[in-house]
Amino acid sequence: MTEFAQRRLILAACSLLLMAFLPCAVRSQQAPAAPMPSLELPAAQASTGPPAPSGPRLTLADAERMAIEHNPNISVARLLALAQAQVTREVRSTQLPTAQGALTAVDAHENSRITAGLLNNPTVYDRAAGGLTVSQLITNFGRTHNLVLSAQSNAKAQLENERATELDIKLAVDQAFYQVLTSQAVLKVAEETVNQRQATVDQVGALTKSKLRSDLDLSFANVQLSQAKLLLLDAQNNAAAAMASLNTVLGSERDEQYTLVDETTASPEPAPQNADALLQTAFAARPDLAALNYNYAAARQFSTAERDLWMPTVSALAAVGGTPVRADQIQSSWYGAAGADISIPVFNGFLFNARAQEAKLRTNAAGEQVRILRDVIARDLRTAVLNAQNAFQRIGVTQEMLNESNMALDLSEARYKIGLSGIVELTQAQLAQTQAEIAYANARYAYQTALAVVRFQTGQ
Repeated sequence: MTEFAQRRLILAACSLLLMAFLPCAVRSQQAPAAPMPSLELPAAQASTGPPAPSGPRLTLADAERMAIEHNPNISVARLLALAQAQVTREVRSTQLPTAQGALTAVDAHENSRITAGLLNNPTVYDRAAGGLTVSQLITNFGRTHNLVLSAQSNAKAQLENERATELDIKLAVDQAFYQVLTSQAVLKVAEETVNQRQATVDQVGALTKSKLRSDLDLSFANVQLSQAKLLLLDAQNNAAAAMASLNTVLGSERDEQYTLVDETTASPEPAPQNADALLQTAFAARPDLAALNYNYAAARQFSTAERDLWMPTVSALAAVGGTPVRADQIQSSWYGAAGADISIPVFNGFLFNARAQEAKLRTNAAGEQVRILRDVIARDLRTAVLNAQNAFQRIGVTQEMLNESNMALDLSEARYKIGLSGIVELTQAQLAQTQAEIAYANARYAYQTALAVVRFQTGQ
């Protein structure tokens, strides 16, 4: 037999002894013609789980899966990742050949030249022709290659951002899920409290009519009933709001009423004891940190590409076509040419120097952002572990408080039945027991939420 059961047994025996050996002088003062109605107040019990509303059953794993499939934030992150992948193709396109076709027809004034504009002075002939121009970058000494690498690193960073968004959504689902369970557990406590207080009002009212209790007792009982009804109203509102928040995280516009499956155990595993042991796991698994590392790599590669702006660019060019309709001065019916072009930057007002310096400074800033996030992860992980440890300890404390409040309520009921206490003591015991039930329900699910935060901080 547990210590709690032994104490309940001793309490019941003391109550019987009090009723059996109450002095006859006290009993003789009661009205003999009006037998005392039985004051059997409902036994206080701890809330073992939330009520089961009608609706589809939903486990935590199902909720996480639904959110990842339907939450629009996931879709946004996925689309941005796909868009960033196209940037890599855009940059790589400069390494591939380009071909351009042209159809030209000219009716020119005879023996005229274009004499205005820049330094050219070409002769214009009547002609109708078509041709193809092809160009190919041979080398720019690594600049395009580094731009491609930078784009690839940015694409990888966006993929990690997508994974980080999924973890954010999973954490939001866990928090909303346990908030619904908490609100439903409090709602059950509120409903039981209203039933208990209503029974007390009915029974005290019967005692008042029998002139065994004063109207003051009935007034106190009615006040406690009104407070219980207010608690019920707040609990109903909080339960509906929590379900609405869960539907939003799941990506649904409907007011779906799910039957949540509470998979928490009465004796949960203890919280992690050492945050430092989880720190390296967090550094390796956190997708937001991986995204910043990829951004840093992309910034380094872009900085190298900007430094290479001063390098020459070597390209190959080719053109071929035909001129079926032409002036007499154009003797050949087709044309073709091929060559190479080397572009060497000489001076552009220190533009390239400024761009290279800007890229270098941005690279250094990206590296510092990685350091900042590592520090934040270390702090948040230690805080999450401490919160989980505190939440785990609160379960035991609130369980003990609930046991003591149940015992105090039983004793108050027994004392009130035999006239050794007033209504104030009974209502205070009822209030303490209700508060203990709510605290225990909050502690149970607060611990599960704290564990979810720990999993999030370690990138799980």
